[in-house]
Amino acid sequence: MNPDRFNLDGKVAVITGGAGLLGREHATALAEAGATVVITDVRLPDAVRVAEELGTTFKGRTHAVQMDVTDPESIAAGCQAVLARCGGVNILVNNAAIDAKVDAKGGLIEFSRIESFSLRQWNLEVAVGLTGAFLCAQVFGTYMAGHGGGVILNIASDLSVIAPDQRLYRKEGVPEDQQPVKPVTYSVIKSGLVGLTRYLAAYWAAQKVRVNALSPGGVYNHQSDDFVKKLVSLIPQGRMGRPDEYRGAVQFLCSDASEYLTGQNLVMDGGRTIL
Repeated sequence: MNPDRFNLDGKVAVITGGAGLLGREHATALAEAGATVVITDVRLPDAVRVAEELGTTFKGRTHAVQMDVTDPESIAAGCQAVLARCGGVNILVNNAAIDAKVDAKGGLIEFSRIESFSLRQWNLEVAVGLTGAFLCAQVFGTYMAGHGGGVILNIASDLSVIAPDQRLYRKEGVPEDQQPVKPVTYSVIKSGLVGLTRYLAAYWAAQKVRVNALSPGGVYNHQSDDFVKKLVSLIPQGRMGRPDEYRGAVQFLCSDASEYLTGQNLVMDGGRTIL
């Protein structure tokens, strides 16, 4: 493999939800490969902070733009801001999501059993994680389709191909109908992203817009020892992923190194989904 095929010099990459844990890593990966990266987030101060921090290493190649992925007008304005500042868009990483996190005590900070899961919460999480990816693809993908092509990378999850193992979240002494669970929305959204990936890959193939998904496994972020122990027992490699461990995959999927790859879901989970 010619290493030059990973080179992203002169490319402009937009990352949604770029101020989050993995959003920052995706931005770093693409900047390391030579791209100019635009950190977008609904929280502009957070986007600015990440862009400034990365800018100390990648001088002149990091920018921040406020963008609400649930609002078509905000996305259109964000695209115009990127075009005005950077002159074009070549890569879109759909990373924005609302995720129920496991805290240091092993519980879910946000959770709801399906029997009582509210329509309001369903609509909110789907709006950000799935509809938002569609809306961003609609705007940025249309631009790329009309300007020589590009790449869309949808960030899914190993839970796009397997169901959550709710035993990971169980708490001793808690009644069955109150046990914490991974919400239904997470699996639905991540599975939907893979379907969206296939659809867009076929739809824009002639316009040279490649669309793939990346499905990370569980990423270690100071979860409780009990949760980590239970999860790693399900992973053949015997550990959770590191936040920076997906950089190589992002570089591959967003560069000419994967030129003949489109419509696929790359699952990178330490082997969990092979069992």
